Amino acid sequence: MDADGLARSRFAVSPLHEVVATLLPFGLRPAPNADPWVARARRVLRRARLPLLSELALDGGGYVPDFLSPHPDGPSPGVEQELERVRATPPERVVEELEALRDGRPRNGLAGAELSGEVRRAMARGGASVARQAADELRRYWELAFAPHWEAARAVLDAEVDRCAGVLARRGAAGMFDSLHPEIRWADGTLRVESRFTVCVSVPLVVVMPSLVVPRPAVAVDPVPPWQRPPMLAYPVRDRPTVPVPPSAELAGLLGSTRAGLLAALSLPASTAQLAARHFLSPATVSYHLGVLHRAGLVVRARSGRAVLYRRTPEGARLAGRR
Repeated sequence: MDADGLARSRFAVSPLHEVVATLLPFGLRPAPNADPWVARARRVLRRARLPLLSELALDGGGYVPDFLSPHPDGPSPGVEQELERVRATPPERVVEELEALRDGRPRNGLAGAELSGEVRRAMARGGASVARQAADELRRYWELAFAPHWEAARAVLDAEVDRCAGVLARRGAAGMFDSLHPEIRWADGTLRVESRFTVCVSVPLVVVMPSLVVPRPAVAVDPVPPWQRPPMLAYPVRDRPTVPVPPSAELAGLLGSTRAGLLAALSLPASTAQLAARHFLSPATVSYHLGVLHRAGLVVRARSGRAVLYRRTPEGARLAGRR
């Protein structure tokens, strides 16, 4: 990747890519620190009777068709926007990707796989029919397994993008890529990602996506040569939400139990809605108490996408007893 490609590379937070990542073996063997909703997703898929997604989900190595998770066309697309792009996938693209699933890419170490009866029947109805069925099943899977948790998940992913922006400003692009994960390195104009697959390509840009699902870096390279979409690099976020330490009696006595609890909960940035759900308070009540903490210089707020996130200031962290 040359300097122009490096300049065009970008981050994205994609709800549909998190959904489809659970169809990979990650969904069966999530990381030890994975959120509970990630660990439950494949069980939800089995119970939901979604025949196409169930057959495309992997127990071991293999390929999940890319049309299920189209390239994000912005920094933070909505799930409905992404589902409509799945539904509008060109029929020939759908068929070619399913053929790539069947035939594999032996030169790159990707073995082929026999298509199940469900997938063959779907293909017989045409690529457009497959795309429509996939979009409908993805929406149902999203509603059952992901939608209740997405606001909190997106806040963590947005905070990771903000972290990377800070590293980029201080250490440059090479330092930023090196900060993502020990298995990702930038050197001599090449972005290297450790993998059991062997692929070396010159690319116009890379779309980088932090993830709460993948336990290690994963690169999606277009298997259909005529289309040649830029690769996507997913990697696990460094900092995940932790269980807040209850505020001390002294802090509760100083600030009041509600404000002390909110300050203690901000070990990672959070929105008013997230804090309200966690503390069983109304958003208006949380907003009032956050306003008091903000005026006291204990928290700051900043917009991240469509949400306003609160985080502790150094003084707030000292007062909460956690640096």
